[in-house]
Amino acid sequence: MRLHDEPVMEIIDRSQRSPHRDTLFNKRKVYGYNILATMSESTKYVDREIPTISLGDFDARIDDITTQLVMAAEEVGFFSITDHGLSVEEINHMFETSEAFFSLPDEVKATVPWSPRNVGWEKNSQIRPSTGKPDRKESYQLQFGQNMKGMWIKDEYLPKFREDSLAFMNRVQKISEKLMICFARGLGFPDDYFIKFHDITRPISQTTMRLLHYFALPEGNNTGVYYRAGAHCDWGFLTLLFQREGQGGLEICPGREVVTEFALGDAWTKVDLKAGDIICNIGDLLMSWSDDRFKSTFHRVKTPSEPGDYFGDRYSIAFFNQPCADALIQGPKKKYAMVTGEQFTANAMKRNFSALQEKQRALAAMAA
Repeated sequence: MRLHDEPVMEIIDRSQRSPHRDTLFNKRKVYGYNILATMSESTKYVDREIPTISLGDFDARIDDITTQLVMAAEEVGFFSITDHGLSVEEINHMFETSEAFFSLPDEVKATVPWSPRNVGWEKNSQIRPSTGKPDRKESYQLQFGQNMKGMWIKDEYLPKFREDSLAFMNRVQKISEKLMICFARGLGFPDDYFIKFHDITRPISQTTMRLLHYFALPEGNNTGVYYRAGAHCDWGFLTLLFQREGQGGLEICPGREVVTEFALGDAWTKVDLKAGDIICNIGDLLMSWSDDRFKSTFHRVKTPSEPGDYFGDRYSIAFFNQPCADALIQGPKKKYAMVTGEQFTANAMKRNFSALQEKQRALAAMAA
């Protein structure tokens, strides 16, 4: 089974926490050592502001936009963007393309099976250390470069899928590059600093677009498991997420202070968005690259279980900006040792596997 790219979680000495952080994020649990949450457990919800930032008139407003993005990255690690240049019609067309793929028979989708290069289709196989269980969904990972050789669904099954997907991916890449310019400025780097390390024209590009389909559940669902997707942080640079309006479930839990800390709080915030908006979140790699100024935040997708929840098929599209394999990653203050993009990925996968083993041992001990 495939492992999700989450890092291992470490027990942290919290005696040095600031009183402010303890007030906001009390009752910490150590991620990877928690009992598997169920819907019968109460979840504490709090209201947190998730900034909405307009990218309109970008060149003239770049200083103001940079200020807003840096503040959002420092305080919560999540924000939504508007006026980004993608129309609602373009986004809807990509969702229709995604739904067409997932409506194909499994034996057809299995002609492009997931591979360790992080491309291809998987179903019920993405295991997270936070739960020790597979997420209940299917996904299709797409990239720009050489990793996609033989991994595009054939036109005989879905005409124009590759053409339409690449067109959308290129559009989202342009939006990502605007954000990269602002984050580079915020950290004192040249404008093109992050862009050159995320060059999608290179064969070794690792940026990935993931099409996701969460399976419909019956009204009054009472499976006992709280998550459609368990709590996790993205290990990459920056994620741009598209959701269908009305297909909610995304929840966030801020509070990490350093990239090597993975304690998980118990106060969650529901995330909704308007049609056409894009939800963005900082990944572990950018948190490290910023010397922990920017925060990579835990998030999950809740299983529908209550009146008003959406029980139908849920679709989302995640665009993961990930640096090329030979990118050199180190923050301006050199808080962490320099690593390449390839090394960072390998380290994350190794830590993830260790965390999963620890979680499964804990679950086995509880069941004994």
